[in-house]
Amino acid sequence: MMFGNWGGGWGYGGMGWGMLLFWGLGIVGVIVLVRLLAGTTDRRTPEPPSALEILAQRYARGEIEREEFEQKRRDLGGT
Repeated sequence: MMFGNWGGGWGYGGMGWGMLLFWGLGIVGVIVLVRLLAGTTDRRTPEPPSALEILAQRYARGEIEREEFEQKRRDLGGT
């Protein structure tokens, strides 16, 4: 016999499972690599709001009156 005992009992089925395992691990590896590389750019911290933005938010919520808003905006150099 030329092939002995057909791969130690695994035969062609073992080759099929081996190929499935090889390609499966390769595809999972590529997916993990892409997610890691894409995730590094998305981890930026947002900029804190400026003083004028905070002032505008306070005015919008009704915490301060228009006159106080206008005065503080002028003090901060906003137009």
